[in-house]
Amino acid sequence: MTTIGLIGSGNIGGTVARLAVAAGYDVVLSNSRGPETLKGLVGELGPHARAATPAEAAEAGDLVVVTIPLRAYREVPVAPLAGKIVIDTDNYYPERDGRFPELDDESTTTSELLQAHLPTSKVVKGFNNIYFKHLLALARPAGSPDRTALPIAGDDGAAKAAVTEFFDRIGYDAVDVGPLAEGWRFQRDTAAYASLYAADESWAKAVPVDAAKLREALAAARRYADMR
Repeated sequence: MTTIGLIGSGNIGGTVARLAVAAGYDVVLSNSRGPETLKGLVGELGPHARAATPAEAAEAGDLVVVTIPLRAYREVPVAPLAGKIVIDTDNYYPERDGRFPELDDESTTTSELLQAHLPTSKVVKGFNNIYFKHLLALARPAGSPDRTALPIAGDDGAAKAAVTEFFDRIGYDAVDVGPLAEGWRFQRDTAAYASLYAADESWAKAVPVDAAKLREALAAARRYADMR
């Protein structure tokens, strides 16, 4: 795997691109406004980055990160992603995305929506539970005592193994939470969401979260759900 495609190149997408280039990957960036709007980011990232359309980024990526507002998930190109591993960073913000009754009644999850839209792709949920500045700040080489863990969820074991390898190369351990249906355990307003990685309420400083601490937060989300 040498090329990472990005459908969406905002805060999370741009940060993943920076980490990927630093780890030796090529990146193909895209957004909804056109490749010309990404000249600054591509210039910053250097010769291992280029801008393209979403369909071109999907086609070029050995692994593709979808990092767009949830309301636009139906605009993700389907055909170029056939058979590919897709990391979904989506979160549900009704004030931004509008209402999704199936999410409000908890009959599905955000990543299951994307998987239904991409039936021939292998969707893995990841990168959705950490503030982009913390994502950049907490990356550490393998073996570092203060290495941070991030959760993933997905229905395909081989896809999760590939995403775990990608996480490792860009500076993170991965904790496998289970199938996509379990992705709710690190969605917005759970114990495993973004504040877990914040040193205090100012969000100015990031704090490492190892796999054990992350698993405790994921278990807390389950306990809370069981009590509801």
